[in-house]
Amino acid sequence: MRKKFGLALSAGGARGIAHVGFLQALDEEGLRPDCIAGSSMGSVIGACYARGMTPAAMTEVLQQLRAGDIVNIGLTPISKLGLMKWTKVRKLMSSHLQDCTFDELEIPFRCVAVDLKSGRLHTFSEGSVIDAILASSSIPTVFRPVELNGTLYIDGGVICRVPVKQVKEMGADVVVAVDVLSDVEEVENVSNVFALVMRVYDIMDANKTAHDRRRWRRITDLWLEPHMPGVSQYRFKFDREVYDAGYRCGKENAAKIRALLEG
Repeated sequence: MRKKFGLALSAGGARGIAHVGFLQALDEEGLRPDCIAGSSMGSVIGACYARGMTPAAMTEVLQQLRAGDIVNIGLTPISKLGLMKWTKVRKLMSSHLQDCTFDELEIPFRCVAVDLKSGRLHTFSEGSVIDAILASSSIPTVFRPVELNGTLYIDGGVICRVPVKQVKEMGADVVVAVDVLSDVEEVENVSNVFALVMRVYDIMDANKTAHDRRRWRRITDLWLEPHMPGVSQYRFKFDREVYDAGYRCGKENAAKIRALLEG
């Protein structure tokens, strides 16, 4: 009997488009995950796939997406703890996920966010999927924290970029992690305060993830990093090269995944 296949999709902003290419490759190879966990952008892609949305449909949406479909600047960013409101993003996600709950998904799914008050990682496994993925994707200072049941949540990538532990806890026999951020790359300059905050965040994140990878290597059967040097995660434009990097990564590693499942 085939082993249970679990997939962990990392945070990664615009680089998360590589997850779509990776899933397309898996579909073509007949490798469908039995459970998925995601962080930040990985939670968005993972939730859509778990709902039944095909990688091709996701690609079409992403190709048509414009900054104006997402950007919604609030009037009081300081008191509201973030520049942008979630109104447009929530509407966009509702059009594809139909306000579903976790138990309505075709594939078991989890996502992570950080409880801002306690500072601890929280794993969402029930209730509104849209609420959960918005919480998981709330980049500090960019988006407002998501308030649920009196608790404020921010981007899961702050603590957990690649949720392999959550996949293992879902009962996966084989855990495949896809990290679209990899190591932090050198930059020529840091031009403004926003860029400084994001740069510091990237450096801290890269170092913590390197530690996590060593920590969870016993439960991670395959850790994959699509190759896409020089690509920033902080943009809204669809990048075919990013998609292709994920697709190539999926194709190149399909035989390894199949061997792990059948071994």
